[in-house]
Amino acid sequence: MNDTTLRVSYLELIQAPAPSPVRHGAESIAAEQLPVDEYLDLYSRVGEPLRWDQRLKMPRAELIQLLQSPSSQVYVLRDGDGRALGLCEFERRLPEIELKNFGLVASAQGKGLGSWLLRTALQHEWRLGPRRIWLHTDNWDHPAAVATYKSAGFRVYGVREEPLADL
Repeated sequence: MNDTTLRVSYLELIQAPAPSPVRHGAESIAAEQLPVDEYLDLYSRVGEPLRWDQRLKMPRAELIQLLQSPSSQVYVLRDGDGRALGLCEFERRLPEIELKNFGLVASAQGKGLGSWLLRTALQHEWRLGPRRIWLHTDNWDHPAAVATYKSAGFRVYGVREEPLADL
């Protein structure tokens, strides 16, 4: 791999996810239907260091429709004061569910909150009875991403090199 390619890894969860760790803090996780501006603010705060831009480039009306769709589910991690610290976003196309976006703001990283958010969200999604939950990630993602996914029960089923010009 060089500076003109990106390594994309594909992972899937085909059995019940690892249990969610017990937390004793002020933080909370809930499935929410965020207003588009709040969603974009959180998406930007989480994704900017990771070069996320897909949702930022979407036409606003299309994003609103997506966020209000029954196939879209966003779990939000909030601190004790109600500030959003992270998100775990799924697109449900049963019998499969795709994990579209997952991450925390920088100040919330390294405290076990990411694993808690991911596993809690996966437990809820798994109750829908999917054949699998899958995702793709790349080497621009957080360095701990693949290990976090694997610890929740995902396994890598494919890796591909993609030319940066195609992205």
